[in-house]
Amino acid sequence: MSLMLSKTYEGLRAADGVSDQQARAAAEEIAAFDTGLARVEIKLNLLITLSVSTLVGIGMLVVRLFLVD
Repeated sequence: MSLMLSKTYEGLRAADGVSDQQARAAAEEIAAFDTGLARVEIKLNLLITLSVSTLVGIGMLVVRLFLVD
């Protein structure tokens, strides 16, 4: 069984005209989207970290080139 957001599921079940199967499918789809979004966030944080470290390295090279004899 897939990951499911229980509060979303219960909220959908409380709505009129929504079957158990539809509520379960919607809650699972939202959970899958949230999991995918978390993966993107992790990769973005890694990209930011690598970019900052690259900029710091370039800055150190520029300082060494112009300020250190």
